[in-house]
Amino acid sequence: MNFIIKNFKGILLSLAIAVPAYFLGKLFPIVGGPVIAIVTGMIITLFIKEKAPFADGIKFVSKKVLQYAVILLGFGLNLSVVAKTGAQSLPIICSTIATSLVVAFILHKIMKTPGNISTLIGVGSSICGGSAVAATAPVINADDEEVAQAISVIFFFNVLAAIVFPNFGKLIGFCQTNGEAFGIFAGTAVNDTSSVTAAAATWDAMFNLGSETLDKAVTVKLTRTLAIIPITLVLALIQTAKAKNKESSEETTNSFSLKKIFPFFILYFILASLITTLCYTFINDDAILANVKQIFGFLKNCSKFFIIMAMAAIGINTNIVKLVKTGGKPLIMGAGCWISITAVSLLMQHFMHLW
Repeated sequence: MNFIIKNFKGILLSLAIAVPAYFLGKLFPIVGGPVIAIVTGMIITLFIKEKAPFADGIKFVSKKVLQYAVILLGFGLNLSVVAKTGAQSLPIICSTIATSLVVAFILHKIMKTPGNISTLIGVGSSICGGSAVAATAPVINADDEEVAQAISVIFFFNVLAAIVFPNFGKLIGFCQTNGEAFGIFAGTAVNDTSSVTAAAATWDAMFNLGSETLDKAVTVKLTRTLAIIPITLVLALIQTAKAKNKESSEETTNSFSLKKIFPFFILYFILASLITTLCYTFINDDAILANVKQIFGFLKNCSKFFIIMAMAAIGINTNIVKLVKTGGKPLIMGAGCWISITAVSLLMQHFMHLW
């Protein structure tokens, strides 16, 4: 009861923003529900004079609900299918991810960009945009303004890619009789799933390819999404080591607690993906499998909604004026990651004789 009294106002406010944002995201997939929610939250917070009654609930949504969203995200990952169908694109995916992380690190050192923002932009650009930011933010203890900054940067280059890449692909001579080359390019060089879908669907429409490009791009993108697992796990171990060293260096009577500092929700996320994989692998009864797919589909949709709800809370906690003033360096970093990923994707496809 105390939890409800303490948190219900902030939760209801986040929910009130998330519900319309969810449906608007379906109408405008190139923008997406998370971006609509975070921008709406930033605007609404300007008109809230007294935030104290909402503070606890907003904190709960932006932290805990975001973790629940990441766990449920695991139910959308069938590791065996992705491993089989994404093998062709794996060298390109590994190259683009490594490139983005290295570029983000170099620009972080050169421009003195805050470490958390650099990590979020590097991981979000290299893996799967908003979902990767959502998974990474709780692991590295990023604050709401850092998350908002990273989401804003990634959104900008998502929209740019969805608009520019189809004509760019035509200009540089991608095969127009099948969707393989552009599908791999879209799946490896575009950040967020919504923009991957938009770019691939545009290519299909331009050359009457049905859904060939879209199917290829989504499979490649799903393969790329798997990188969330090792990267967040490594970041979790790094954060745990840092916290342990900090705790050891401080003179306290408390003993070290792994449970206190390790983000265990990442392990639950991995467990969810393993459960999904095992169900699809060992359930042979079509009727049972159909029901399981419905359950996993529902959980995946819950994950998407929880991410939107968390982004709404993050938007409410974000100072939009400060965000605009400090947006220059993150935008340059996002551009560097985006351009380098695009270049490496094209080079790898050329070396592998896919283009």
